[in-house]
Amino acid sequence: LPEPSSFQDAGHAALMDEQKSLAMELAISSMDELVKLCHKNEPLWLKNNENGKEVLNLEEHARMFPWALNLKHHSGECRTEASRDSAVVFLNSLNLVDAFLDANKWAELFPSIVSRAKTVQVITGSASGSSGSLHLIHAELQALSPLVPTREAHFLRFCQQNVEEGSWVIVDFPVDSFSDNIQPSFPVYRRQPSGCVIQDMPNGYSRVTWVEHAEIEEKPIHPIFSHFVYSGMAFGAHRWLAVLQRQCERVASLMARNISDLGVIPTPEARKNIMRLSQRMIRTFCLNISTCGGQSWTALSDSSDDTVRITTRKITEPGQPTGVILCAVSTTWLPYSHHQVFDFLRDEKRRSQLDVLSNGNALQEVAHIANGSHPGNCISLLRINVASNSSQHLELMLQESCTDQSGSLVVYTNVDVDSIQLAMSGEDLSCIPLLPLGFVIVPVDQSTCTRSNGNGGSMPSSDDPSNNNNNNSSGSLLTVGLQVLASNIPSAKLNLSSVTAINNHLCNTVHQISAALSSNFSTTPTMTPTTSSCPPDNGISTTVGSGAELPAGPSHE
Repeated sequence: LPEPSSFQDAGHAALMDEQKSLAMELAISSMDELVKLCHKNEPLWLKNNENGKEVLNLEEHARMFPWALNLKHHSGECRTEASRDSAVVFLNSLNLVDAFLDANKWAELFPSIVSRAKTVQVITGSASGSSGSLHLIHAELQALSPLVPTREAHFLRFCQQNVEEGSWVIVDFPVDSFSDNIQPSFPVYRRQPSGCVIQDMPNGYSRVTWVEHAEIEEKPIHPIFSHFVYSGMAFGAHRWLAVLQRQCERVASLMARNISDLGVIPTPEARKNIMRLSQRMIRTFCLNISTCGGQSWTALSDSSDDTVRITTRKITEPGQPTGVILCAVSTTWLPYSHHQVFDFLRDEKRRSQLDVLSNGNALQEVAHIANGSHPGNCISLLRINVASNSSQHLELMLQESCTDQSGSLVVYTNVDVDSIQLAMSGEDLSCIPLLPLGFVIVPVDQSTCTRSNGNGGSMPSSDDPSNNNNNNSSGSLLTVGLQVLASNIPSAKLNLSSVTAINNHLCNTVHQISAALSSNFSTTPTMTPTTSSCPPDNGISTTVGSGAELPAGPSHE
């Protein structure tokens, strides 16, 4: 996707020479604060007895770090978000540091969180990163829905090695506190000292302790996502670390050489290229269903419960089909754990039983790439078995599924044989047109409050007598993202019938998934999502994952 103007103009935000010494002083102070936030417990961190989560004691924080009070702070309309977590990851500290200090690698390591990142200025150290490096970074963070605003900010990132302890510290801290060149983003998002302490472990592992601490002036958030955001699940340390653990396993799979069964993939190098193509598919999908880059979305209903949003993009650059792409996204609460929903949707055989997603076509896996210890973290190359398939004309699907404690993704797209052969031979992957669609599943705590399910129903509240399930993770939010090529002419006007068709298709997809899950699990849920607000199925024909053309109709601006 092209960079928004804020990223194109990021170079104007560089620090002046006279500001660099102050920046370095703040870097040392911020590093000291982060280390203490990582290692100290009570009274700095207090445990919530109800959910077991840690809460930052703001009064104790102000007492321990009085220097921070001298920095510029925003109005009382901002709220504070703070969380920490710790985990062991399968990547050594040097590779982790290299990824954090290269903005492009950082964005690749967190494709579902970092929508855009740019190194604006290397103040000290090298561009590739070394101990004592200080970089000015401009980044935008996303949750995978148009209903959750992205967070954008400039911040300084400092890296320091402790040779004696065999550890590294990576700390982000706000730059707008002392530089008038850099205006705060709107809505306000300021990264207070945040980051991680990385401790070397044997056999290429690292223990990472992560802290997220920020001031946020939130845009309005749809009720269905309010708890997900306000609880810290959307942008907190738990999500960053869960994604990092999974992505480190993916990196290990990418670099593996002793692979025995490659299926139709001829060589280990071809396998690596397919993985890179799939990574681009995931990243494209994540960008296309969020509000990154100022992408605007339109609601099709005045109802506050409605979660359906649509947008269009005019594509002329390679990487996606040329023309007008219509994207529709909706989110529904389901009374099943995110693992149950994920296992159903990643199984192409079970998913192909849904008429709305398969058109009756069966899928046959012809290549499988494991991406980690969980069997659901994998890439599949699937043959679409349709009557027109022959040795001269094959239809293929590229699918990647991934899951961790913070949520799951299932993304797929149709690709032709020539594109797959180009990818495996090492040709430029950025020129292969991809139009992915898929699903995002995140766990929600259904015991906290009543929230809209996006389709006219609601999630049970803690005082609802029907909510007798003590497993707070039993509910999940399912976000469905569909994309279609509305016209292969970039200047074409959008057809109203195209909007109606993709909305119908989206609603039917949610309805059939809900019905299939209900019949697959014998336990009767306490509440079934309502899809009565969706129009009836009117026989829309869309090929699985292809971004098929929709029927034409009267045009409008």
